[in-house]
Amino acid sequence: MDVLVIVVLVIVVALVFDFTNGFHDTANAMATSVATGALKPRTAVLISAVLNVVGAFLSTEVAKTVSQGIIREGQDGVHISPTMIFAGLVGAGLWNLATWYLGLPSSSTHALFGGLIGASIIGAGLNSVDWATVVSKVVLPALVSPVIAGVIALVATYLAYTLTKNATTHGAATGFRHGQTVSASLVSLAHGTNDAQKTMGVITLTLIAANYQDGGTGPALWVILACGLAIGLGTYMGGWRIMQTVGKKISDVQSPQGFAAETSSAATILISSHLGFALSTTHVTSGSVIGSGLGKKLADVHWSVVGRIVVAWVITLPAAAVVGGLATWLASTSVIGLVLVAVLALAGGMTFYFLAKRKPISHEDITTGSTEPTEQAEPQSAGATN
Repeated sequence: MDVLVIVVLVIVVALVFDFTNGFHDTANAMATSVATGALKPRTAVLISAVLNVVGAFLSTEVAKTVSQGIIREGQDGVHISPTMIFAGLVGAGLWNLATWYLGLPSSSTHALFGGLIGASIIGAGLNSVDWATVVSKVVLPALVSPVIAGVIALVATYLAYTLTKNATTHGAATGFRHGQTVSASLVSLAHGTNDAQKTMGVITLTLIAANYQDGGTGPALWVILACGLAIGLGTYMGGWRIMQTVGKKISDVQSPQGFAAETSSAATILISSHLGFALSTTHVTSGSVIGSGLGKKLADVHWSVVGRIVVAWVITLPAAAVVGGLATWLASTSVIGLVLVAVLALAGGMTFYFLAKRKPISHEDITTGSTEPTEQAEPQSAGATN
């Protein structure tokens, strides 16, 4: 099949993945704000969508990590073909849809890298992957960033409740809810700065692999714009299934906790984006919410839910790698194999969509039953069990 056709196919699939990344990760920015009532659901996703687009233009360091760091470059160019990149995106996209259906805040970042690594190993061998970069800029940030964000959120939450006498001081709860508007917006901006760049890096890698762009160069303006709009549109669709998990099931978040979690998440993500670390904003946000739950009387976390989330974190990269590898093996056999992978990917995506339609979750499932305290009421702990 003509290289140009495959490149166009990869770009389309990459933008579809970027779209799924948007609604998959809406919870990262807005789950706690919606859960506490600081922002109305549709207002929250609109703000998040716009700031995701803006954030896409702020930096390209993470995009360069993806396009220049993960896959090795040899004398004959990068050790991966557009067909392999297409297969890797299939693995990442299907994993995103599966975890979205299950309401698990898994990492779109690790799904993407897992798909690409699996495709590259099957298509070009183990040496095609720069394992040092994978460890230093993907694995280590994945281990460290949620811990750092969680500790910051824990301390900030504890101080917030202590300094405001458990948020019963006049105006304290309202003040924290207003503060969440700013902190949630910062997380959205940070998410666009980090996650939109990953798809930019994939498209740039594809153009380099197909010799349509020089090696060592960053994403073109049209790539930045397209990826920013795709992730922004996906964000506006609202990922209510995962938002329910982050905003309600990890810890019954209240406004002081939400403000602390969002502020620590935004700071961690923005600093990491500047350094070119392709970390998971999902890991950071979930770590912050756990920390904020611990900071409130050191007990307000539903550990059974956390356990399921951690399992999803651990298996995301290898699971996407397996699917990406299998898709590469099939797509590389012939044109028929490539078409078959595309058809199977579409069928898989539609299956998850229709399954979700049978058990819909809306913003009402997040906003109803909130235990957010009033100015005069003593906040109640949600307890450590479901």
